[in-house]
Amino acid sequence: MTTSPGNGLQDSGQQRPFKRVLLKLSGEVLMGDTVFGIDTTTINRLASELIEVQQSGVELAIVIGGGNIFRGVGNMAAGMDRASADYMGMLATVMNAIALQDAIERQGATVRMISALYIKEVGEPYIRRRAVRHLEKGRILIFGAGTGNPYFTTDTAASLRAMEIQADVVLKGTKVDGVYTADPVKDPTATKYETLTFTKALTKRLGVMDATAMSLCRDNQMPIVVFDVTTPGQMLRAISGENVGTLVQEGEG
Repeated sequence: MTTSPGNGLQDSGQQRPFKRVLLKLSGEVLMGDTVFGIDTTTINRLASELIEVQQSGVELAIVIGGGNIFRGVGNMAAGMDRASADYMGMLATVMNAIALQDAIERQGATVRMISALYIKEVGEPYIRRRAVRHLEKGRILIFGAGTGNPYFTTDTAASLRAMEIQADVVLKGTKVDGVYTADPVKDPTATKYETLTFTKALTKRLGVMDATAMSLCRDNQMPIVVFDVTTPGQMLRAISGENVGTLVQEGEG
């Protein structure tokens, strides 16, 4: 049985590891140094780290984006009906989920892919109780197809699934080591936040997640940790409750 949300955070100066985690991975992370698509070396490294996390005793669920694939048809999608384009994006996340599942299985771990779109040939349909049961049995869980609805991002899907499986935290793995006052690539004076409130992140539009996802986490007191997933070892450190990246949680604005 998982602990209540937030139990992995620092408490009275002591750090405790999270027990059940929802990891949000952007599709762009899978590209490595390529322009789009999936880099084999990168996905195999991620799979190895995910297995290491699972073997540490953490119940691990993953929501994955599709930007690495969808950007290849981005120009065409720009003129499409929004709902149709969003469904294409959902299918891109399913492709990434299948690839990640395969990479994990090839390294000997047990994993299940659950799709919010009904594609029974490649993944199980989403049933909350079944998803929780997979976690309780120690299986790595990958959620594909976002929420299954257009107009909602995979950030929102990550927040929603985190609530539904009663995760302790949402970990957002990006290419940046936290949340900054400005884009650190464009502004060399930008400084990183060690901690941040939801109110401040929303007011200053710091881009932690989209507003819907952030509001959902804030209203349900679900903390978010933004960290650099491209650096080997950072994932396990973040899940172990170490001071990695930026912690966003409820508090005074």
